[in-house]
Amino acid sequence: MLALTGLISVLALLALILTKRMSPLAALIAVPVVAAVVSGFGLQITTFILKGITSVAPVVGMFIFAIIFFGVLTDAGMLDPIISRILRLVGARPPRILMGTALLALLIHLDGSGAVCFLVTIPAMLPVYERLNMDKRLLVCMAALGAGVNFLPWAGVTIRASVALHIPTAEIFAPLLLVQGVGLVFVLLIAYLLGKREERRLGLVHDGRPFVVPTRELSEQELALRRPRRFWPNLVLTLVVMGTMITGKVDPVVMFMLGTVVALFINYANADEQRRRVDAHAPAALMMASVLLAAGTFTGIMSGTGMLNAMASEAVHLIPAGQAHHIPFVMGLISMPLSLLFDPDSFYLGVLPVVAGAAERLGVPQIQVAQAALLGQMTTGFPVSPLTPATFLLVGLAGIDLAEHQKFAIPFLFATSVVMTIACVILGVFPL
Repeated sequence: MLALTGLISVLALLALILTKRMSPLAALIAVPVVAAVVSGFGLQITTFILKGITSVAPVVGMFIFAIIFFGVLTDAGMLDPIISRILRLVGARPPRILMGTALLALLIHLDGSGAVCFLVTIPAMLPVYERLNMDKRLLVCMAALGAGVNFLPWAGVTIRASVALHIPTAEIFAPLLLVQGVGLVFVLLIAYLLGKREERRLGLVHDGRPFVVPTRELSEQELALRRPRRFWPNLVLTLVVMGTMITGKVDPVVMFMLGTVVALFINYANADEQRRRVDAHAPAALMMASVLLAAGTFTGIMSGTGMLNAMASEAVHLIPAGQAHHIPFVMGLISMPLSLLFDPDSFYLGVLPVVAGAAERLGVPQIQVAQAALLGQMTTGFPVSPLTPATFLLVGLAGIDLAEHQKFAIPFLFATSVVMTIACVILGVFPL
């Protein structure tokens, strides 16, 4: 009975989120509470909820302070000289322009926000593509690829996987660091080959005029926030925070908390300025934090009532025991296309726990299933998914049609996901 109730709960969650009948926040709280009440758990539900929230608290804290940390550094203009240097380096050669676009998107996507990544990357590079009469589909594809291979520990998808399976983000990400490097090399290879093809199509690459780096016009408010003399201290701080966090020697939430404090004092010593910078980035942090706390409610109730275990037990009977070791590999192969069917909340918080639970009962570590999912589900898949607003922002800024973008970019994004899946097998992250 618990398995059936759990299945209905998961399907209801998916239906409510995908049809937009309820927000993810409301659905993640309402659905499991109703299921638990129907199953007769009564006041025990509060215990399950508190346990679930407690389990996700460090992840929520990490996300909140990561948003503020990267937001403060962006406000201070730490990325401005890096962006300008990339634009100067790409010159007027299509292969270098495409590779520079991918690297720029990768860099801007450090804060985990696809919208911010595209808002900076597309306006910065669009004048270059237009001046050389290059295909703007290449610009959008490269931005998508650069952002897609960037699934860092503080990215939304990694955090969701961590919350859903109660596995620290550092443990999920650390084995994928080399895999991510393989993905980036493959993306740069794609950029080079497509750039050479575009070079041949154009014939003459440039008209002989000296290459002028496009400048990004900043508003008066943005200029007032810039701290160009703090570039090197900000860069060193970023490298220390990220390096220490990736090593796993200090919990990520601690590093981002300390990093945020230092970043505020380096760039905005006045208490009122610090408050305004925190307030400016609080809405984005609060929105995701509330969803993660709701996710803790969902997983806490589903685990505490035994629904997840019951569903996993039933799912085990559907998978031949001898084939169980293939689950992560198959998940890696289909993870990117699944982005077209599931948004990140419904997949990572609804589907992933069931699949990972069934795999664990068959002797496959849950962490391998999570790592396989991260190779494509709302990573390489998010820039073409109609379920994410960032996709529409991406094509809108470049002025191309969504269907045209999907037709052009999906093969390259899917190939990147497959290459990273194969890399996971070769590097021993999970078996074939």
